[in-house]
Amino acid sequence: MDRDETRSRIAADGAIAVIRLDEPTDARQVGQALLDGGVSILEVTLTSPAALEMIRALKDSLGRSIVVGAGSVLSAAQARESIDAGASFIVSPITDESITKLSIAAGVTVLPGALTPTEIQHAHTLGADFVKVFPADVVGMTYFRSVLAPLPHLRLVPTGGVSLDNAGEWLRAGAAAVGVGSALVDKQAIRNADFEQLTTNARRLRRSIETARP
Repeated sequence: MDRDETRSRIAADGAIAVIRLDEPTDARQVGQALLDGGVSILEVTLTSPAALEMIRALKDSLGRSIVVGAGSVLSAAQARESIDAGASFIVSPITDESITKLSIAAGVTVLPGALTPTEIQHAHTLGADFVKVFPADVVGMTYFRSVLAPLPHLRLVPTGGVSLDNAGEWLRAGAAAVGVGSALVDKQAIRNADFEQLTTNARRLRRSIETARP
């Protein structure tokens, strides 16, 4: 999957599921459950044990029905390893020029993290496809509207503070997509092997997003 297609699919889906798992063997079931609920963009954080193994497992089992990427990427070396494992996009909580440049050179979508207008614009100038605004719960939706008023070209993705029910409100505030973690990928449900709960969560998130769209 090339960079343009990945970027288009993230924008079309409107949500990125942020996945942190204790057991890599759960990855396929989690991915399928989210997909069944209408969420097909999956970010596996490198803070998870065996994250690269999970990326490979998701790609092998679900193929092009999903877009899988790597999150919490802190170095160009980690970005390279993730891309080699099959990641179609790279997400970082920071803006690191080496990560952004390597990702672009490899032909994958990149979402560096930033918070202030200067940081966000800098990430955009480096070539970011989207900018992850983190932690978004600190600044809120009014901040998004304020930043986008003079900088309407930015494609912002809030992470932190996004719930299953307010995702649509973030989109109405100008977000290009949202990142949703524990509210969507419920760890207790996974421990209980209640993967249907993840599907229910995904459907609820999907409804919130669709309310914000024409």
